[in-house]
Amino acid sequence: VRLQVQNVEKPLYRGTFHCFQSIIKQESVFGLYKGIGSPMMGLTFINALVFGVQGNTLRALGKDTPLNQFLAGSAAGAIQCIICCPMELAKTRMQLQGTGEYKLKMKNYKNSLDCLIKIYRKEGLRGINRGMVSTFIRETPSFGFYFLTYDCMTRYLGCEAEDSYVIPKLLFSGGMSGIVSWLSTYPVDVIKSRLQADGVGGVTQYNGILDCIRKSYHEEGWRVFTRGLTSTLLRAFPVNAATFATVTVFLMYMRSEDNLRECEPGPVIQQPSSL
Repeated sequence: VRLQVQNVEKPLYRGTFHCFQSIIKQESVFGLYKGIGSPMMGLTFINALVFGVQGNTLRALGKDTPLNQFLAGSAAGAIQCIICCPMELAKTRMQLQGTGEYKLKMKNYKNSLDCLIKIYRKEGLRGINRGMVSTFIRETPSFGFYFLTYDCMTRYLGCEAEDSYVIPKLLFSGGMSGIVSWLSTYPVDVIKSRLQADGVGGVTQYNGILDCIRKSYHEEGWRVFTRGLTSTLLRAFPVNAATFATVTVFLMYMRSEDNLRECEPGPVIQQPSSL
């Protein structure tokens, strides 16, 4: 977030590693965890919603095909925006508070919940849902690629329940799914972050998505749409590896031995595999 929204004329960070160093030096290790309350409140519900919707949509579509995997994932991504957008708004505001051009400003928010409450009181539901359209544009195809990639990877690697390397294979498949999903829509994430950060410190720069794209490109060129990509991918692999592997292993454990042969490598991926 900090790399995505920093002022191009007075940049604070030269790159991912320099940003990491600067945060620790200026704000201690705790600076790396600014805004953690928001993901902790929302991610449980988001993952439950995503895997639940994806599973039921795939069943409703009837046939397990790559297209249906993509459509089911896209449906899940679209619906979870309801929780994802406010969560990321609070996270963004908390992560920027007291830094850079906002350093001299008074710290307005005590925590993520306090942040959302104050935004709601000041701007209403529209303020809470700032960046909803860009979040929807990002998440819908992103989750389609997310589940499609996982399905393809587990099939290609031949994930079998009796395979002694099944856990590493699931971790790798999940990690690659995360990377592909972020690469597919990353420029939109940059725009989303800028829109949600807009107005912090009392200064508003953008009138909407197109205005943000135009101004960002005019001032910084096409590279602006790749800002923060390295740190995002470094995060994406372990996070999504853990997510997919945990869901898959948990479902394998919960299912009875009689049904284990019919289990799929993903939460709802049906394929000729003992998983």
